[in-house]
Amino acid sequence: MQSKKQIHVVLNLFFVLLFVCASTSSYGKFGDFLKDTVGEMLKGEKITTESEMIQGLKEALQIGTEKAIGTVSRVNGYYDNPKIRIPLPGPVEKVEKLLRVAGYGTQVDTFEKSMNRAAEQAAPAAQTIFVEAIGEMTITDAQRILKGSENEATLYFKDKTYGKLEEIFKPMVKSSMSEVGATRAYQNLHEKVQTIPFAGSLSVDLDTYVTERSLDGLFLMLAEEEAKIRTDPAARVTDLLKKVFK
Repeated sequence: MQSKKQIHVVLNLFFVLLFVCASTSSYGKFGDFLKDTVGEMLKGEKITTESEMIQGLKEALQIGTEKAIGTVSRVNGYYDNPKIRIPLPGPVEKVEKLLRVAGYGTQVDTFEKSMNRAAEQAAPAAQTIFVEAIGEMTITDAQRILKGSENEATLYFKDKTYGKLEEIFKPMVKSSMSEVGATRAYQNLHEKVQTIPFAGSLSVDLDTYVTERSLDGLFLMLAEEEAKIRTDPAARVTDLLKKVFK
């Protein structure tokens, strides 16, 4: 809704310009143009201010990050999503068939699922870091994001938060893997591999591997949420989002 003061200013501008142009031959066409333009403004369809654009962007990022984190942190949020499921580490994947043939299929499945469970448990910690990045956003950042590609905000978050998230996630992932049994499952598999001829040995920095895959999945989901807000009117759940992302 336009305030009385805004309407008063618009009407004054309208009548001043109308008076100035009254003596010109283009009066009729220009008058029609002004009438249409002011009419649209009075309907609340005026051009969004820079302040509103930035506020709308921050609102979109807040909603997008909350949805992305909510998606990955629920039970099986990683494991049931083929796009972000954390697969077996390379060295384990190479001997997966041998392990299954040797009767260790259940242990392989337990290990894979427990890695994903650890990622789900760590994910909520990202929200605080994302909120900080939103608060630190400058006008230049906002303009670049609004005018950029459909994943420009995700790229901004990745640039501003990845290092911090890695520092926070790694100890949390390590703790979660111990809690859900991923570390023990990996150790068990390592021991089994030693009993299989020519299987070699497993050598994986498990904490780093799961941390990096966890963050990759989180940013992928964030990019999807950003794309929805930019392209799907149904995803713009507030009036400000509808106004900014037309």
